[in-house]
Amino acid sequence: MTPPRKAHLDTLAVSLLLGCCLFWGLQQVLIKATIAEIPPMFQASLRLVGATALLWLWCAWRRIPLFSRDGSLAAGLLAGSLFATEFACIYLGLQYTSASRLTVFLYTSPFWVAVLVPFWVTSEKLRGLQWVGLLCAFVAVVFALREGFSAGTVSTAHGDLLGLAAGMFWGLTTVVIRASSLSRIRAEKLLFYQLAVSAAAFPVASLALGEAWVWHFSPFGLMSLAVQTVIGAFASYLAWMWMLGRYPATKISVFVFFTPLFALLFGAAWLGESVTPGLLGALATVAVGIVLVNRKPAEKSQQARL
Repeated sequence: MTPPRKAHLDTLAVSLLLGCCLFWGLQQVLIKATIAEIPPMFQASLRLVGATALLWLWCAWRRIPLFSRDGSLAAGLLAGSLFATEFACIYLGLQYTSASRLTVFLYTSPFWVAVLVPFWVTSEKLRGLQWVGLLCAFVAVVFALREGFSAGTVSTAHGDLLGLAAGMFWGLTTVVIRASSLSRIRAEKLLFYQLAVSAAAFPVASLALGEAWVWHFSPFGLMSLAVQTVIGAFASYLAWMWMLGRYPATKISVFVFFTPLFALLFGAAWLGESVTPGLLGALATVAVGIVLVNRKPAEKSQQARL
């Protein structure tokens, strides 16, 4: 059945989005910290294989069919390939740049969504004031991380470009979901396409890169893999896919601008970095940008009062 669609975000959507962004801000720092112990593609392989198994068990328990014919296979494989490429760029990129720098490039994805989705979903075209809000949010992120762009002498161009590519592939994944039959299928099946394709591809990529598969993990390594698998690749992405099928993609995607700021806060707590007044100002500007993007059209508000 086609899930009911909503034109604006409600309290449930906002709460889920903030929770996801909070965790994703931690996730980049966690992956970066774990690379020293577990090679990036092998780390991603364990995470994605585990999450695929969890999702399969979840669907079996809930009696949710994953293999019924519904015309979504081609689009699902495409979305899965884009998802896998995005995460390959993230895990590889974190070897060459900081978590905060990669995150700011990764979260350019709303621009790809805002520009491309309206070509297929005309009801999601952004108006002038909404574009101003989107720009405010992005400028705030860049401002909050400005020190990272100029600090240090080691080149981070390789990792930065991989982060930017990851943002593009994330945006393209969202476009494929919203512009195809994938927006009408269960969130569990939508996520299964992406996890299963990635779980099949990443071990092959890890072996091709010559990574060592070491199975003796420290308590931190085990904790990191468990959190990345259960909360990251399973619970948070399932919530994200559920929201993509029920709310406007252009409006939920702008919330991801919170994630780089959360990443900076977690970096400060983890690495002892200071939280500056500029960061607090950036957080306020992001909030203003989100309000502008989610502002209801004036003419609709007027009709509602009549």
